[in-house]
Amino acid sequence: MRLESTEVNIEELKQLVKQGGLEPLSSEGQRKLMALIETVETVTELLEGRNLTIKQLHTLLLGPRTTEKTDKVLGQVNDHSEPTHRKRPQKGHGRNGAADYQSAPHVRIEHPTLKPKDRCPECLRGKVYPVKEERSLVRIVGRPPLEATVYQLETLRCNLCDAVFTPPAPQEAGPDKYHHSAVSMIALLKYGTGFPFYRQQRLESYLGIPMPASTAWELVAVAAQSLMPVWEELIRQGAQGEIVYNDDTSMKIVCFVREVSDQRTGLFTSGIVSACGQHRIALFFTGRKHAGENLADLLAKRNQELGPPIQMCDALSRNAPGPFNVILGNCLAHARRHFVDVVHAFPDHCRYVLETFREVFHHDDLARHLQLDPGQRLAYHQQHSQPLMDKLNCWCKEQFDQRIVEPNSGLGKAIQYLFNHWEPLTLFLRQPNAPITSNIVERALKKSVLHRKNSLFYRTQNGARVGDLFMSLIYTAELCGANAFDYLTQLQRHPEEVARAPARWLPWNYRDTLLESSIAA
Repeated sequence: MRLESTEVNIEELKQLVKQGGLEPLSSEGQRKLMALIETVETVTELLEGRNLTIKQLHTLLLGPRTTEKTDKVLGQVNDHSEPTHRKRPQKGHGRNGAADYQSAPHVRIEHPTLKPKDRCPECLRGKVYPVKEERSLVRIVGRPPLEATVYQLETLRCNLCDAVFTPPAPQEAGPDKYHHSAVSMIALLKYGTGFPFYRQQRLESYLGIPMPASTAWELVAVAAQSLMPVWEELIRQGAQGEIVYNDDTSMKIVCFVREVSDQRTGLFTSGIVSACGQHRIALFFTGRKHAGENLADLLAKRNQELGPPIQMCDALSRNAPGPFNVILGNCLAHARRHFVDVVHAFPDHCRYVLETFREVFHHDDLARHLQLDPGQRLAYHQQHSQPLMDKLNCWCKEQFDQRIVEPNSGLGKAIQYLFNHWEPLTLFLRQPNAPITSNIVERALKKSVLHRKNSLFYRTQNGARVGDLFMSLIYTAELCGANAFDYLTQLQRHPEEVARAPARWLPWNYRDTLLESSIAA
């Protein structure tokens, strides 16, 4: 959680107070005063309801640290320690090669004077042949996100009968003013990269292309109707997943209609990532329901013949799916974060815990790198991570039994969190394929957080539903390695086929469907 900030300082507040006694405040002044009041109110509620440390309050007001890597966290405490394992070399961050530009057109340039098997012009004895590593040049140009072409149709009129003759529009002009690709670009900018409609309007105005924010909204709202069958199919297939990750974040809907009996004041965007075989499906739901309630709605669509899925989440009770049976696993990264928060107060104790977690995460990374199957991965963790976790459990008990750590201290509460959730935190030591963190859904929710940061809110419930739909399609395409822009465009180009068989138009198989259609044609 992080409190939203606004650009206001003490001098501005003093001026606003003086202004309030002389003349009505402007809308901007009222906004700043309201932001201050809400901040003070929220901080007061937090201080009354929770025993916050100064560091935790600092995090709530100014945001968390930029990184929680063990080396960075412990390096501020003691720099002389050596890591207990060697990190696997990572890919470099140098220049992108020509092969990285997958969507760019490739133009073949042949030699103007030579062709294969011609005599070499240098030695005049050998023959030239194609080489395996050809030279590539990359040319990057700037273009507006939305481009427009104006077709001037010559119009002729008879001077006697006034008959008017206009040439037919060229085929590339199309039947509609806005091409499907334009709608895809607008949706991708808004819901994929957090670029609000009004900023798109301003950017296009700089480039000489008028694109009102209201028009952009109308285009994506209409497109959402044709994409709805695919979203519903993703929800249906996501309910059948072997592993489901869920979490939520706060969201604001300005014109949210509440029921009379509804006592809940908060609104949330829930993120659910479902692992279905080789594919991962990302789903977003915005409204009054918590992540657990939305997960329960999803599991209600699950095939009864399937066993309970593995659920990976943090330990908040609101993530539980109610009456539905799941194999619960809790996120080790969340447990680790409790020790990161108190590392400055208890450096030596936290060092041992954080280094233990680092070893466990390293083992999981190696298992993924070696592409171990679920059974092999389980055996690997039982061999290498089980002794570490057992030793950590004994260490935690010693801290309380020998009264080394005060239970009500920050470190004591971090240790107690481990005790309270030890079984779900160590599910990966007993259950094949059980993940150790919920990081994938945390990354998914960044789509929603980015929207909240830049657009601040949804105006209506329908707007929230449209946002959930596009975020689900875009992030699922990203998880599957598909081109989200091309995917959205193709869905709009084939609305009848999509409505008839949405299961054939998912991010991982839509290209095969297009290929089959072209062959049949």
